[in-house]
Amino acid sequence: MSRDFYTLDELVQQLGRDRRQVEKLVNRGIIPGRRVSGEWRFNEIEITHWLEQDLRGLDDQGLAQLEQSQQIGEQKKQSPIAGLMHPETCEVPLDAGTRPAVLQALIEVAGRTWQVWDPASILKTVKEREDVMSTGFENGIAIPHPRNPLPDAIGQSIIAFGKTLSGIPFGAPGRQLTDLFFLVLARDASTHLQILARLGRLLQREGFVDHLRQTASGLEAYDLIIQTDEQIVT
Repeated sequence: MSRDFYTLDELVQQLGRDRRQVEKLVNRGIIPGRRVSGEWRFNEIEITHWLEQDLRGLDDQGLAQLEQSQQIGEQKKQSPIAGLMHPETCEVPLDAGTRPAVLQALIEVAGRTWQVWDPASILKTVKEREDVMSTGFENGIAIPHPRNPLPDAIGQSIIAFGKTLSGIPFGAPGRQLTDLFFLVLARDASTHLQILARLGRLLQREGFVDHLRQTASGLEAYDLIIQTDEQIVT
């Protein structure tokens, strides 16, 4: 779209949910929106940020619906993980012991694709996102990413993975330590949400996180991620 807002009909399509369910969430103020001349308008960036938080509570079916709602054309035929992650963008162990060091190291790993054009800007925006709200989860996993897409800073969307030797403070709930990190750099909001939804489905696979934590090299981690991703029914 050339404008930066959704109508109610466009929001329903964007979320891939039942219209009555969306209307209920809007009327309750759960989905951020405002009325303009009697019609609902939803800011694209605000909806993206709301979805980032909402998807934490979605099951596989809900994540699958969100993922599918963001797919267009050839994207429907391939998982974003298989298309945007590479053996060279997986680092085990990741040599970092603090949150700033993890973010710096992950951006350097992503830079191996030669698609990171402005690493300083990416690092700044990823840090700002973490300062607003940590991307750490309860199971020792974090998915750092910029608050908004950075199409001028990267040539193509990228996913990088790193596993530190031990857990570090990363702002996860209950002050739990984090040792598994997925850096998500997307050129547009739809790709961003599609990646987050797919990663959410991947992380919900029984035994996956434990097996990922046991990997001894970047290639071993990459193979496990791709093999598990292929088992997900689209």
